[in-house]
Amino acid sequence: MDEDLALTRLVALLGGINVGGRIVKNEKLQNAFTALGFRGVVTYKQTGNVVFETSIASLVEVRTKIERRLRRELGFDIPVFIRTIPQLKGMVERNTKAVGEGNSLLVTSLPGPIDGNALPLPLTIPKSTAEILSASGSEVFSLTHGGGEGALPNLFLESKLKVKATTRNMNVLREIVEKYG
Repeated sequence: MDEDLALTRLVALLGGINVGGRIVKNEKLQNAFTALGFRGVVTYKQTGNVVFETSIASLVEVRTKIERRLRRELGFDIPVFIRTIPQLKGMVERNTKAVGEGNSLLVTSLPGPIDGNALPLPLTIPKSTAEILSASGSEVFSLTHGGGEGALPNLFLESKLKVKATTRNMNVLREIVEKYG
């Protein structure tokens, strides 16, 4: 990486990490990102959140490099969703309502903007009380009410929209923004 180029802090949200037997140590993720030439690489919690800096301007190029490296290092595909700190900050600032005890506001990241006709919103996920509340750009916002509903928005949206996705609790995104923003 050229020392003279400005660095941008990005967050890679990795799908399918540390679930379903795909256990990946944070150290292995950090090493993979560092080997790509990224700087300031840190992982946040055990849920596939990697904060790093790069001078590469194209988010598509960054995502592609990471996906290829992880496939080589881990032996399986990991969907990668790149977000800037300002994008995450905007999500956090637009979603400040209290969700009530036992409830969780979740953000599902998609590979691209959602088609406005793809989901009639708001809607309740079938056979649950989990609700898909809204969509904005490449993110879908859901409310879950405990009882194991946390994975439902991701599974439902992947099935309904025929894309790979990854879901985070809004509190985790808020913590990332506060710590690295």
